[in-house]
Amino acid sequence: MTTPILKVENYNVEFWVDGSWYPAAIDMNYEVQAGKVLAIVGESGSGKSSSSMGLMGLLASNARLSGSVKVKGQEMLGLNNSQIRKFRGKEVAYIFQEPMTALNPVYTIGFQIVETLRTHFVMGPAAAKERAIELLTLVDIPNPATSFDKYPHQLSGGQKQRAMIAVALACDPALLIADEPTTALDVTVQAEILDLMRDLRHKLNSGILLITHDMGVVADMADEILVMKDGFTVEHDTADNIFNRPKHPYTQQLLSAVPKLGTVAVRELKHEGNAKPAPVLKIENVDIEYPKRGRIPAFKAVSDFSLEIYPGEIVGLVGESGSGKTTIGRASIGLIPIKSGTISVSGHDILHGNTKALSQVRRKTGIVFQDPASSLNPRLPIGESIGEPILLAGLAKGDELNHKVEDLLDSVELPRSYRNRYPHELSGGQRQRVGIARALALTPDLLIADEPTSALDVSVQARFLDLLQGLQEELKFACLFITHDLGVVDILSHRIAVMQNGRLVEEGLRDQILKNPRDPYTQRLISAVPVPDPAEQKKRREARLAAK
Repeated sequence: MTTPILKVENYNVEFWVDGSWYPAAIDMNYEVQAGKVLAIVGESGSGKSSSSMGLMGLLASNARLSGSVKVKGQEMLGLNNSQIRKFRGKEVAYIFQEPMTALNPVYTIGFQIVETLRTHFVMGPAAAKERAIELLTLVDIPNPATSFDKYPHQLSGGQKQRAMIAVALACDPALLIADEPTTALDVTVQAEILDLMRDLRHKLNSGILLITHDMGVVADMADEILVMKDGFTVEHDTADNIFNRPKHPYTQQLLSAVPKLGTVAVRELKHEGNAKPAPVLKIENVDIEYPKRGRIPAFKAVSDFSLEIYPGEIVGLVGESGSGKTTIGRASIGLIPIKSGTISVSGHDILHGNTKALSQVRRKTGIVFQDPASSLNPRLPIGESIGEPILLAGLAKGDELNHKVEDLLDSVELPRSYRNRYPHELSGGQRQRVGIARALALTPDLLIADEPTSALDVSVQARFLDLLQGLQEELKFACLFITHDLGVVDILSHRIAVMQNGRLVEEGLRDQILKNPRDPYTQRLISAVPVPDPAEQKKRREARLAAK
């Protein structure tokens, strides 16, 4: 048996919080062989990310590690920062869960790739730039030579994720630790990134440690699966056994929560009386253009876009990263100016109304942002972040406000004691739930949900989707649900709108779009959705590659 690239024995991670040690990972044992993929799955807060970040000394100073972690036979625990830095990036690369907080906002993405290359290799600036553009091409970023000079905030969520993957792949690492590598990616790009990681595994014989809650991705990639719950390993077996013969009740519960395309009954939208109500959100012939900035030319993000959403209706807006989905969502509540066309919310023109009218409209709209880490104030405890909209609207204060905050925490299934925690003390999925609670604080007429389930594991996602459906049926708010997860759209949406390159290419009832798509682009999107079945997913992947 060859030496594994990564060998973890009796590994523990603990955090010192309020005078006590709290375990995050308990007595972990596993190996990652060259050319193999081990997937670690489990709910948000189960210890997946904490245990993997500890492998490379990336945890905060209040963390304590014990046991043994060996990379290519070299013990990692106990090394100082300068010693461990020689491994980071070159031997072991890390793809982080939240690209907006992992990429440096003051440097271009090209600079960040070049910096990684020149730190580990003797390479001139011209050669490093050429290699960086090659890597950006490899991860399918549009216009790689132009994107080289862009800053992270100038990229869409999926493009930021691809840029970070390019940084990780720069040095052809022996071990790739991928923490939710496809969270922010649409299904077609996700399929390409998984192909890319698969190629890296075969060409370089790299090992991959995959941390994810997407069981379709696990089915597509993993050789072995380790299932975590509350810091413990509850099951560790081959992918075939985990998917087809799971032993532990928790594993069975996880698999049953995975959304499967085309298995959900049709949701009917019922209006009171026979008359069709006025739309809550009405977008007509909208063009949106981002102005020229420095070396970046003006860019038309949306062209001639029209859409209506009615009370009690959820419309799923899907499309590839960079297609204009988030731009439409933000323009819908006046966060982005439009070049031409009209947008109205509950009959109020949000583009030409005065400040007072606009503030009244915004009190009746909520938005859940794609990146929970950068959308919450890091200086406020989450209880204050959730209660802030209610306080500013003058609806409650004091004890009444405290009760409302506790009710909202209950509704998104977070312990009430978490109200005093800061965003950095929560996992990615827990932060997303805080963002959802904040958006629902004012019981909005219109909810813009921009990838609200992207950071949630499947069981919490299933509970959240039930929660959102229940709240939506009770409160009758209209919802624009922006996502790349067609399984989620299948569960939630009454109608689906498909965007490509800033244009609406197809719109219709959910079943019509998912079962009988007319546009070739929609057909390609649906064929790229991974399914949580290794044998079936292999067939789909081979069929997709054969059709290229």
